[in-house]
This record gives sequence, C-alpha cells and structure tokens, in this order.
Amino acid sequence: MKTKLFVALFAVALVTAGCVDTVTGGKTMGVPFIKDKFEGLYNVPPDVILAAAKEVIKKDGVLTSEGINYTETNQVKVVQGRVNQCAVWVRIAPVDAKVTSVAVQARTNSGGSDIDLAHQIATEIAVSLASRSR
Repeated sequence: MKTKLFVALFAVALVTAGCVDTVTGGKTMGVPFIKDKFEGLYNVPPDVILAAAKEVIKKDGVLTSEGINYTETNQVKVVQGRVNQCAVWVRIAPVDAKVTSVAVQARTNSGGSDIDLAHQIATEIAVSLASRSR
C-alpha cells in the first residue's frame, strides 16, 4: 500500500515539474511555481532598451536570438541568450506612450530558477540605459 502511494506521489511530482512559460511566449523545461523573472519599468523607447539588452547579453554570454513577438502586438520585442550556462529571456513591451516594461527571466540547464542572474541582467540593462542618456 505504501509503495503504491509513493509511486502515485512520484508520478504527480513528475507531471507538475514539466514545462513553464517564458516571458518571450515560449515554453521550456523547468520547475513551476518558482520566481524566475525580474521586471522593471523605464521611461525609454523600446528600441533603445532592445539595443541595451542585446549589448548586455553579448557582453555577458551569447545572444541566441532576437525578434518581435507577433502573438501579442508588433511592438513587443524579445531577446534570448545564454549566460553562465543559463538560458536568459528578455521581453520588452511598451506600457504606454512613455513607459516601457522590461522582463528578464533566467533558468538553469536543469530547469531551476536563477533569479540572481535575472536581477543582474536587468540591473546591467538599467545601467546601460543610464549611461546612454548622459
């Protein structure tokens, strides 16, 4: 009886530890219900933030793709890369005419969260934006 209960609980754990949504609209392997993204709002146009995000990811790791997320609007821009053996996704979306939202998500190869890396990338993007405005 205990063995059957253990097997059932193990099966439920496997099912729940599957796919998670990325900020760019895709899916990846990972453990759900873990904080893995960092978000910020900036008074900067999306194209300037896109350039800063690409620069930061190239400096810290490898830029794997960039583009526009057509599932929402043509104004949502996305950047993907690998930094320190972790997958990093950046979503840049205008909130209104002056404010732009930047969401940075980071996951390890095993599917775990790397919130520290996401925060680091978001901070480096902010520093890059501040240095451009001077």
